[in-house]
Amino acid sequence: MPPLPGTLKEAQEIEKCISPEFITHLTHDKATVDVVIKEMSNYEIVHLACHGIQDLEGPLYSSFALYDGELYLRALMSLSLDNAELAVLSACQTATGDERLPEEAVHHAAGMLGIGYPSVIATMWCIEDQEAPQVTGEVYARLLGDQGGEGHHKGRPNSAYALHEAVKHLREKVGDMDFAKWVPFVHFGV
Repeated sequence: MPPLPGTLKEAQEIEKCISPEFITHLTHDKATVDVVIKEMSNYEIVHLACHGIQDLEGPLYSSFALYDGELYLRALMSLSLDNAELAVLSACQTATGDERLPEEAVHHAAGMLGIGYPSVIATMWCIEDQEAPQVTGEVYARLLGDQGGEGHHKGRPNSAYALHEAVKHLREKVGDMDFAKWVPFVHFGV
């Protein structure tokens, strides 16, 4: 799969909002299937910036491409995630279902909701490597940048509102005509 240099920029955007001691940043050979699964249970927020692979014939075989292989949705189903709050799926087509089953929500985002994340930010189709870091930076700045800021509602972080504001900012920057850059980002859950 082609490299995604924007993923490192996403990590830098997150690091602007969260102190390094509260982050486990897994890149390259550190981003293995076993390590990612182990680390997911340690954090309230998981941010997966990688390639997403959708399997329409067997949705539980949809996956995230990691260093040593694919992290399948079916492998995540057995996790116990007591601290889960938000999953950010910064990968292509993480909220795309099967067009033959328009009333079924079988995709990466639905899988993350199913394993216990009450809020999921995902994408309906492919995203650009340049725009993903911009959206990431805006979302985390609104969620974590200042307590009580625009991404907060009654003192509690609101990932849906933070994404809305991030997409609005990107839309203003690239313009309405370049909608393929800002439309793919969606929020599921509470």
